[in-house]
Amino acid sequence: MSSLAALAVILGAAPASALSPEASASKGLSTATWTPDNGDGTFTNPLFYDEFSDPDLIRVGDWFYLTGTTMHTMPGLPILRSKDLVNWEFVAYALDKLDLGPAFRLEDGKNIYGQGIWAPSFRYHDGKFYIFSNVNGQTTQIFTAADPKGPWTRTSMKRSFHDLSVLFDDDGKAYVVWDHQTMHLAQLTDDLTDIVPGTERVLFAKDAGMGEGAHFYKIDGKYYIISANYAGGFRMPAARADHVLGPYEVNQAISLHEDFGMASSKRTGSPKPPFTFWGPTPVAKHDLALHQGGVVQTPAGEWWGFSMMDFNSVGRLLGLSPITWKDGWPYFGLPGNLTRTPRTWVKPKTAAPQPVRVPFRRSDDFSAPKLQPLWQWNHVPVDGKWSLSERPGFLRLHALPATTFYDARNTLTQRAIGPMSTPTVLLDASNLKPGDTAGLGLLNLPYATLGVEKRAEGLDVVLYDQHPDKTVRVKMTGTRVWLRANCDFLTERARFSYSFDGVTFTPIGDEVELFYQTFTFQGVRYGLFNYNTTGAEGGFADFDSIDVHQPHTHGLMRPIPYGRSIRLTSFHATTGLAAGGGASLASSAPTRFEVVDRRLGRVALRSGGRYVTVGADGGVTVAAGPSGKAQDFQWIETPTGELVLMSLATNRFLRIDPQTGDIRADSPGPMPDNSDGARFIWSE
Repeated sequence: MSSLAALAVILGAAPASALSPEASASKGLSTATWTPDNGDGTFTNPLFYDEFSDPDLIRVGDWFYLTGTTMHTMPGLPILRSKDLVNWEFVAYALDKLDLGPAFRLEDGKNIYGQGIWAPSFRYHDGKFYIFSNVNGQTTQIFTAADPKGPWTRTSMKRSFHDLSVLFDDDGKAYVVWDHQTMHLAQLTDDLTDIVPGTERVLFAKDAGMGEGAHFYKIDGKYYIISANYAGGFRMPAARADHVLGPYEVNQAISLHEDFGMASSKRTGSPKPPFTFWGPTPVAKHDLALHQGGVVQTPAGEWWGFSMMDFNSVGRLLGLSPITWKDGWPYFGLPGNLTRTPRTWVKPKTAAPQPVRVPFRRSDDFSAPKLQPLWQWNHVPVDGKWSLSERPGFLRLHALPATTFYDARNTLTQRAIGPMSTPTVLLDASNLKPGDTAGLGLLNLPYATLGVEKRAEGLDVVLYDQHPDKTVRVKMTGTRVWLRANCDFLTERARFSYSFDGVTFTPIGDEVELFYQTFTFQGVRYGLFNYNTTGAEGGFADFDSIDVHQPHTHGLMRPIPYGRSIRLTSFHATTGLAAGGGASLASSAPTRFEVVDRRLGRVALRSGGRYVTVGADGGVTVAAGPSGKAQDFQWIETPTGELVLMSLATNRFLRIDPQTGDIRADSPGPMPDNSDGARFIWSE
């Protein structure tokens, strides 16, 4: 039984279909969406459960600003802001379109999938905001603005800098670090468009362990470069020097193996049919660990790290980590457990409490005069072929010629959101012309679409799954249809269904398998499309709404059972935590423990008048007396819903060794295969 299935049994959950929303526009659209803020002074990673890759983050005054990679989607380079690093709001995009030739427009059989804008370096200097970003086949681009809301101005540098990071030094000079493993450093010219002749140098030997994705800082007079490296799993190395030119000392891991217990899934091995696949890697390996990010200091003086993690097919997600400085290095993690990040932890300190904010609305009835900022076009759009005003309250997409969904122009996309979500689209297909196909797609490699196809004999609802190259066709009645995709990004499966009344949904075809892939360098995207396969322009499709329902929008799938009596059973076992006589705990038939609220999402476990107690060496007993730090645990869920308990005495996790039955609080973090025995299922 999978972890989610086990959870469903405990909860007495209804089947997945019963969790789906009704897609009637008259009943309103889903508004609940993922927030990392748990409402109790803690947060749970990821900050966004949709893709936010290659992040860079700065602080200006008491505001933090964030941007990241957007590849081939337009508009690009989103800018978000926050005062607590947890609750973020959308500010603007630094670019509306980047049109540098036919490939950027999906013309002439060309595309920029897996290319475009990526790995930005975000900086603020002398009253101006800067974003330096890579573009494949082009020189590095600089975007500048006096206000992050814009307007932003784009300037081309004279050369390309792979995975660059820029540092404005105290003496007014600017430096750039870039490249993979060896890394290069040079001084920039005063206009920032080129390097000063004679200043370029190589910083590291190829085997020094410095990787790529540099983030360049000056902290307390020292120079730091933080990067990402793959060496038996991702890690974050760092280098430091007393002088900007070096020599640099390397620490090969300030963050290591942190995947929150997530196992890797199957991956796409070829960019086009016939597809090949590989993986998953052995689940004992930390194959999805946090990597590529940097650090920032808050106005309260705290240091926090930010980095991304591959969360399989939903894409690369952003994590927030407490920083512990030790021996002059900024380690991600807590004392006693350096290099590891708790998935749930206390929010950064702020001068005033911050309200819960999310940067985007997911559902849309297309009644606004402009597209909501969540939406991005797949490549540069053809502006005259889409409209929100031709039929107010609808998104109208005119069909342009294309052979497949993958090369269809004017596909409007939004990032899929986890851990599960269900987009439901209401489509009016009455103005399609022969050869038109319009509907809802899961843009990925392989992709899958559920649409309406116009043929000479009428309209069909058509499911196409590119992986098996399989089509399922159903005759359509009427011209209005609801199209739905139930997506589970923990099981990596999606199931399509359709409805002619918005109430009764009929499954169509088989389950669709979802894959992680690095050919587009993006996770799954929900796409609204209309294209014509006859080689000519077609009719138009009117999208009334999209409803994105999310059954789990917080860091806990199940609330902490404060004040209740529970049993803790080891995952995939019938035994668990048992309090016997005296001070001993055993792995046996689970006994009951009362969950005592210790605030900030923390608990003590009480059996009679005794508490589960952790010693400084990680040993665990059950002892009488008052409850204190030795009895406190941070209550955390793995991404797949099992409970893990992090002791505040050791900052390590309670576990029952599956081989010996020994009980200790010494696990650095849950293993993807549970070989450490740190996962529990709690029940009443």
